[in-house]
Amino acid sequence: MPTSASTQPASRGPVPSIPGHGPATRPNMVAMGTIVWLSSELMFFAGLFAVYFTIRAVRQDLWAERTAGLNVPYATANTIILVVSSVWCQLGVWKAEHGQAARTGSLLDIKNWGMREWYVVTYIFGAVFIAGQVTEYAHLVSEGVTLSSDVYGSVFYLATGFHGLHVTGGLIAFLLIIGRTFTTRHYSHNQAIGAVVTSYYWHFVDVVWIALFATIYLLK
Repeated sequence: MPTSASTQPASRGPVPSIPGHGPATRPNMVAMGTIVWLSSELMFFAGLFAVYFTIRAVRQDLWAERTAGLNVPYATANTIILVVSSVWCQLGVWKAEHGQAARTGSLLDIKNWGMREWYVVTYIFGAVFIAGQVTEYAHLVSEGVTLSSDVYGSVFYLATGFHGLHVTGGLIAFLLIIGRTFTTRHYSHNQAIGAVVTSYYWHFVDVVWIALFATIYLLK
């Protein structure tokens, strides 16, 4: 008997694709590249942690003396500022994924903010964190803890300094992402991807700082 049309297997056409972006099932190359790069950055910070714990095990007397002079409440407040900035960043990502580049209401109408406004707030919090680090450095230098004062100073400034440079790089990225929303009338898929991968980087530096904070300020 001939097989009816209803019992024949449905034909499978080509995988759908978005013009200019390849097949829909293909992972985004920008996002994947960012994740791979962040993995290499993770190895870099892992090396810094290894150096820190190795030297600390050798010079426990110096560590006990130097860590006693750290302002833990101040560093805790600065850490909270950076952690909260990741919350604002994620709210901006959500808006970017929904194609809302900027606010649709007044500035005080927070629920209608777009990616731009949330990223501006993220930038402000990140800048405050960097300013807090610079202030702490100034205090430590006045107490005689410098990059060349002893091995503790060298490791402290290398670990926190490299992290500060990464945060500064993230702030520059935010400026670029925010600036692009002013240079085009149409918020494109590529712009949304740029906002998302920037958030990957920002969350990464946030997590790294939490680990640094726990290691340097809490594990005395």
